[in-house]
Amino acid sequence: MLSKILIANRGEIAIRVMRTCRELGIASVAVYSELDRDAAHVRYADEAYALGGQTAAESYLNIEAILDAIRKSGADGVHPGYGFFSENADFARAVTNAGVAWIGPPPEAIEVMGDKISSRLAAQRADVVSVPGTTTPITDASEIVAFGEEHGYPIAIKAAYGGGGRGMKVVERADDAQSAFDSAKREAQAYFGRPECYLERYLTRPRHVELQIFCDTQGNGAFLSDRDCSTQRRHQKLIEEAPAPSIPDDTRRAMGDAAVKVALACGYVNAGTVEMLFQDGEFFFLEMNTRLQVEHCVTEEITGLDLVAEQLRVASGEPLSFSQDSIERRGHSIECRINAEDPTKNFLPSPGTISRLRVPSGPGVRWDGGYDEGDAISQYYDNLVGKLIVWAPDRDRAIDRMVRALSEFEVTGIKTTIPAHLTLLQTPAFREVTHSTKWVEEEVDQSQFAAHTRDATALKVPPAEGDPAAPLVEQTVPVEVDGRRYRVTVWLPEAPARTASSGARPRSRPKPAVTGGSGGSGGSGTVTAPMQGTIVKVLVELGAEVVLGEALVVLEAMKMENHINAETSGTVKEIRVSAGDSVGTGDVLAVIE
Repeated sequence: MLSKILIANRGEIAIRVMRTCRELGIASVAVYSELDRDAAHVRYADEAYALGGQTAAESYLNIEAILDAIRKSGADGVHPGYGFFSENADFARAVTNAGVAWIGPPPEAIEVMGDKISSRLAAQRADVVSVPGTTTPITDASEIVAFGEEHGYPIAIKAAYGGGGRGMKVVERADDAQSAFDSAKREAQAYFGRPECYLERYLTRPRHVELQIFCDTQGNGAFLSDRDCSTQRRHQKLIEEAPAPSIPDDTRRAMGDAAVKVALACGYVNAGTVEMLFQDGEFFFLEMNTRLQVEHCVTEEITGLDLVAEQLRVASGEPLSFSQDSIERRGHSIECRINAEDPTKNFLPSPGTISRLRVPSGPGVRWDGGYDEGDAISQYYDNLVGKLIVWAPDRDRAIDRMVRALSEFEVTGIKTTIPAHLTLLQTPAFREVTHSTKWVEEEVDQSQFAAHTRDATALKVPPAEGDPAAPLVEQTVPVEVDGRRYRVTVWLPEAPARTASSGARPRSRPKPAVTGGSGGSGGSGTVTAPMQGTIVKVLVELGAEVVLGEALVVLEAMKMENHINAETSGTVKEIRVSAGDSVGTGDVLAVIE
């Protein structure tokens, strides 16, 4: 078994891997950016090393910096988590070339399955039917239009080297092809380091069902369970559950057999997830994610298996600890992704500092978190705060347990998706399994989310630092020496509550609006930033005539592009930003007269 593992990631998945390492007596090594110097995953690890930089590209996507941390730490294994380099064959190869175990599939399998285009070809070779789409990267928007003329609209543009809905854009008509293509490439580059995209027919009302598979180096393969991940917004999952409800047993078995067949056909090893679309009793291969999934927890809950521990065993050359026939599935599990977003404003990202965090507990409740009270959630990274998971003997009781747990959850300082979770779980369509991947955005009355929104409670701020009346308190603070992080205990005056760190680089910023509006100022014509972020593109010119609801600026925050729209019709009198500018909440972007 491996003795020291470097986790090339951050947040809840890094802590999740570290917890299993601690149980197995394996030392864990964290890496961190400048903004994450005192992050929760860094505090939890046995050792931590600086990568430098603020953005993902400067830190967690910096191969040389991570390889240097591997050398300094003496780690004999690397776990990539999900996102970042988890599906990057070049990084996997660089790790193995350094003589370190890669806790994932071989680079060759990543190249086949991590590239969503070649994975479609692999599925065809395994006689597994895929959703109609292209098998080469698209290079021009005209290819999107031609595909639409042949297969009809809508069309999905998808990142070839990623997953999780990142870089995915839906084209409803030919006129939208160019802007959607440009946006998809930008997001794919920002999140996965590769801009290539391909096309798929976008099904009308499918359910998203995925199969958790595992293969070892001895040629054994099995599927552990299926999961339903149909409750989504922006093509990213909100709620996942296992097993997938209302699927006939023979179809369930056929999907699992197809998933294992696809994996073994490409020489797959370690954990992987085969995603399917299920509609009208038929299933179609969608893609394979060559990594541990965010929602692996619900599979663990119904099988009793620790998937990270199994990953470590397989990476050490050991055979699977189970066979297909030995896997037992019991009960039902549901996971809610608690994201820093405001569901009452179309799931607008909500970076900031968590001023209060009280997570639920009780029978059958699990919390996999990436932040603690007082931690700041930066605009530069994914906005997943953590995952709330429940288990119960059956689905109805699991839903009721999740509603109870969510009602106990207390978090202030940021907006979260909890109001949306509470609403969706108690909607008849979810209970009756009549929902689809388009349900949340096209059928749910999102004004209902406000009914479950609680007002934030005010924080009591302790005496200011330097105040003679301020008592000395024992504090453990991070100290960095020669790129390695240490924690030192000292006696200091009690510090004021931490405030959110924007992480913005020094540069001139637009003047803030007097009203501090959100994406506009009540129709007054002053268009303001609803959150901190980076301007990706300005869509209008000075003097242009715009109408109510027209997109004016593209603002990137937390790896998502957000269109900031006009809240009144008129003439663009001022444009105060340009591409590349960092902005804060309330900054004026444009003025319409």
